Amino acid sequence: MITFYTNGSMFGLPHPSPFVIKADILLKMSGLEYNEAPMTFSSAPKGKVPYISDDGLVLGDSYFIRRHLETKYKIDYSGGYGAEKLAQAWVIERMLEEHLYFLSVYERWLIDENFDKGPRQFFNMAPAPIRPILRVVVRGKVRKMLKAQGLGRHTASERLELGKGDVNSVVMLLGDNTYLLGDKICGSDAAVFGSLCSASTNFFKTELGAYIRSQPKIMAYLERMRVRFFPEVANAKT
Repeated sequence: MITFYTNGSMFGLPHPSPFVIKADILLKMSGLEYNEAPMTFSSAPKGKVPYISDDGLVLGDSYFIRRHLETKYKIDYSGGYGAEKLAQAWVIERMLEEHLYFLSVYERWLIDENFDKGPRQFFNMAPAPIRPILRVVVRGKVRKMLKAQGLGRHTASERLELGKGDVNSVVMLLGDNTYLLGDKICGSDAAVFGSLCSASTNFFKTELGAYIRSQPKIMAYLERMRVRFFPEVANAKT
């Protein structure tokens, strides 16, 4: 039996992390039985979620969880699409996870109003006397990381312009498709939904989220995915 370690539902989302949402969908797509358990940083092989344990193997990172399911259980996430289409999906997946994600991190962690509503809660499990110190230290690390990554050096309008470019690319590829590449779902849909669902939540006040919510094709896509994989939040407004 596979055990899927998560940090629960938060911020009006199935999971607070787009990568956990992605892994959850991949597990549901596989048809395999699995159960969920609370994560602990001490047991996470990469120090973060998502991670799974499967017959004694503990494996972290949503991509390598997918590869494990494909390799051990012969799960086919291709959706029947050819190499060219899957290459397009890979590029979109990487764009969202390695670029749009960090724009969302900035908005959640470095905008005071959003930090107080969201990431601040992550520290509630720590002993009360050290919570303020941890918040300052970790938030400082996030700020430093985003500056090193590059997005932290831009103005708010510049970050929004970059984010719009990502979103517009998804709109163009999605077109009138039911799923990212066509009428059949593929593994990359798990990543696209996780990324855009997370970035579009109106739990946080962000210009990027508002822009995503202004895109009818994306919102219809997110609703289809939500109904299929998370019916318990299917009617929640993003």
